[in-house]
Amino acid sequence: MTAKTFIDGQPLSQPPLKALSLAVAQKCNLGCTYCYAQEGSFGGFAKNMSWEVAKAAVERLLEEAQPEERVNLSFLGGEPLVNRQLIHATTQLAFDLSQKKGVKIGFSITTNGTLLEPEDADFFERYGFAVTVSLDGVGEVHDRTRSFKSGKGSYERVIANIKPLLSQQRQMQVSARVTVTPKNLYLRETLEHFIGLGFHSIGFSPMLSSPTGREQMETEALQVMLAQMIDCGQEFERQTVAGNRYPFANITSAIQQIHRGTHRPYPCGAGAGYMGVSAEGNLSACHRFVDDEAGFMGSLKNGIDREKQDRWLAERQVDRQEPCNSCWARYLCSGGCHYEVIHRGRPACDYIRGWLHFCLQTYVSLLEKSPDYFTGDRIPI
Repeated sequence: MTAKTFIDGQPLSQPPLKALSLAVAQKCNLGCTYCYAQEGSFGGFAKNMSWEVAKAAVERLLEEAQPEERVNLSFLGGEPLVNRQLIHATTQLAFDLSQKKGVKIGFSITTNGTLLEPEDADFFERYGFAVTVSLDGVGEVHDRTRSFKSGKGSYERVIANIKPLLSQQRQMQVSARVTVTPKNLYLRETLEHFIGLGFHSIGFSPMLSSPTGREQMETEALQVMLAQMIDCGQEFERQTVAGNRYPFANITSAIQQIHRGTHRPYPCGAGAGYMGVSAEGNLSACHRFVDDEAGFMGSLKNGIDREKQDRWLAERQVDRQEPCNSCWARYLCSGGCHYEVIHRGRPACDYIRGWLHFCLQTYVSLLEKSPDYFTGDRIPI
């Protein structure tokens, strides 16, 4: 049995690149009120990624990958399906090169769903895409924050467009991501409606940092959200004990990490093994830092700026941050999303601790009531 490596307070140093997200379209057809990408353009001119940039990104991702290693390629925006042809060509290139090198590759896309076409289901299924659809509630609840630039709601179109994907998913997995604002706090209703539609998983994420300041969650709204999340989590436990699948992503992910003994000095791979690529080929700590100097990491042409990366990894290590270094939850929370912390601070610490405390209780309860959940295929991957 391999011994676990425990956190020693030392930052990572120049880890190998394992994942890239490509901002293939820095433009969008929606006018979401809180968008971190500022309606898709990241505060600049609307633009599409070129084939030359996409090709260079794929080559860099696979450059140092060894046989049997796994890498991941994601497509984001803006709305990535504005540049559908490039997605298809880039996926084919990445698949072919990975096959030649014996490297395993995963593909994912995050979309608002309004531009999906029936043929997309075939494509995503063929390459085993993880498809994330942004949906903020049911009907007019979604439309309050995610409308077209004309002001017309987008919900009905999204639901119509995703049906072919939901019915076809085998190799691909279609998930719903709900950004929680003070306008859509009734989470249980949303969760169960989306489960009924056939999503592989549904997850909730509070809006903590909006470039416009609109729809951000404050203390009172976060308290309401915590109560709603616990309500969803209690139903998850009831359904799990009864032997039913209840794809509430927030708790399945947390319980998986607790069961595995996961302890993390960073919340994600941003600025380490994962980076974002802008339409022009610049590297950033993640997809949220595209064209943002706070997360600039170099370029495809000149490579990763190792001095900036080392400074980032040192500063963002959870034990080197206040007040994280004295928080009991720090190796589960890992300090929170870098983008949100840098641009707004930590308004959600009490919410996060409350949620993790509930998840720990649920984990212990499931060990007693439904130990088979942690064996075989039942625990989520």
